[in-house]
Amino acid sequence: MNSSQFRGRYFRILYFFAGVIARFILWELILARLGLRKWTRRTRAERFRREALRFRALAIHMGGVMIKVGQFLSSRLDVLPPEVTDELANLQDEVPPEEYEAIRELAEKELGAPLLEKFEWFDETPLAAASLGQVHRARLRVEAEREADGFRNVVVKVQRPNIESVVEVDLSALSRVGNWLMRYRPVREHADVPALLREFSTTVREEIDYLHEAENAEMFFENFKDDPDVHIPRVARSLTTLRVLTLEDVYAIKITDYAEIRRVGIERSDVAKKLLDVYLKQIFEDGFVHADPHPGNLFVTPLGEEGESPRRWKLTFVDFGMTVRVPEGMREGLRELLIGIGTKDAGRVVKSYQRLGMLLPGADLKLIEQAEAQVFDRFWGMSMSELRRTNPDEIRKFAHQYRDLIFSMPFQVPNNLIMLGRTVAILSGMCTGLDPNFNVWNQLAPYARNLIEQETTKGIGEWLEELGSLLQNLIALPSQASRVLARVERGDLIVQSPKVEREIHALIRSVDRFTGGVIFLGLLLGGVLLYNAGNVSYGQAMMTAALLILLWIVFPRRR
Repeated sequence: MNSSQFRGRYFRILYFFAGVIARFILWELILARLGLRKWTRRTRAERFRREALRFRALAIHMGGVMIKVGQFLSSRLDVLPPEVTDELANLQDEVPPEEYEAIRELAEKELGAPLLEKFEWFDETPLAAASLGQVHRARLRVEAEREADGFRNVVVKVQRPNIESVVEVDLSALSRVGNWLMRYRPVREHADVPALLREFSTTVREEIDYLHEAENAEMFFENFKDDPDVHIPRVARSLTTLRVLTLEDVYAIKITDYAEIRRVGIERSDVAKKLLDVYLKQIFEDGFVHADPHPGNLFVTPLGEEGESPRRWKLTFVDFGMTVRVPEGMREGLRELLIGIGTKDAGRVVKSYQRLGMLLPGADLKLIEQAEAQVFDRFWGMSMSELRRTNPDEIRKFAHQYRDLIFSMPFQVPNNLIMLGRTVAILSGMCTGLDPNFNVWNQLAPYARNLIEQETTKGIGEWLEELGSLLQNLIALPSQASRVLARVERGDLIVQSPKVEREIHALIRSVDRFTGGVIFLGLLLGGVLLYNAGNVSYGQAMMTAALLILLWIVFPRRR
């Protein structure tokens, strides 16, 4: 690609997102404030779905980072409507493969020799084509087999030519779009878009560093080397560079090929259970998570002879470019969350939200705890298929009961949890696809009990530390109470009620807009009458004033 093509790509991305933002402003801000709010609500789901379809078509056509953006956005269940996330959840690397000659030339340049000097054979037809690279099957020569610990059948992952430049152009355009979005207060309050883009940019740049991916693969191999039911491919280090990665060929039955899994005698429900267990280990024990569990990266490998009952098998992972490291502090918060869910302890769930930094300042903790308790009472223990069959009236009743909480949306997702959240969302869908009656509660409860047992085995030093912290809080309580009572006596204590404040502000806005509407109509009618009577200048002045009042009504100043 030349410089003019890169410029065209940059402006095409900007043009697309500018159109999305303009249509959002027209429908959600202008038309809604001109008395068409019911119409905008009625058409909202279909409009959002069309925007997602437009983006999907753009991503497939352009490739590069745009497909990664779609996969990233599909995980933002906290800020995007389901019409968008559901449409983008199916977005895989649906891009056409690169010409073989271009791939061969790049691979030979990286390896420093013709491919047929390094490999006994090399398949020209790609096994898989992705937005950043593609995979070809090959076979090592005998001398290379000894260096590769005895395996000869390999897959060779080769980057697309010029992909580094494409990535930088795309990320630069997305950074400009992120600055646009930060001008909209609801986005600014719930997400730090520039920080999200920095996190995303780091992830994408790591994905085109195949030496980094090789290190990830070796770490996963070490983490699961003692688990006979998990298979991680080994790396052929002598044939791996920054832009070429050679791995043991472990491709088997795709995890979404349900008919084939059943045909070879493997229970799909067992695969779902093992898949969740493996990810729980990655999150809570290893702190190192395979963050791209889409169907092309997970396989079921049958073992033994066909006809055995039960049939032995392994869960096989490939593609280690996208990973998440879970630091100890985050793991503690996630353990708290898992124990809270497993034991139906709403208070502990809210405490975990605080520890993970998921609550905005001023969040009504008691109301959130009540809502969590209601969720446990109504939905805990249901399988995904049972949840899908839940009566819509029950959902509406719950939404009405906690409408203030839903309206305020006091949640935010910290940057370091976004990729993990995306991974868990994809994982949930895969487990349900394998077993429609998959019950995540039953899977989490035993794991939560194990974590509780670990808590009960704390050392005496940890218990003394917690006891000292409790005593310190108790000692400070009288002085804190004294300060509060002194403020009450002085009349300085301010009690905030978000619900009452919202209702008062809503009433004030309604009165202001009604008054403005009366003034607007008066000025408009007066201007028209004066204009028709021949007083053109006075008529135009009054109609201009009417237009200013209309703008004030449609775009009220934020207080």
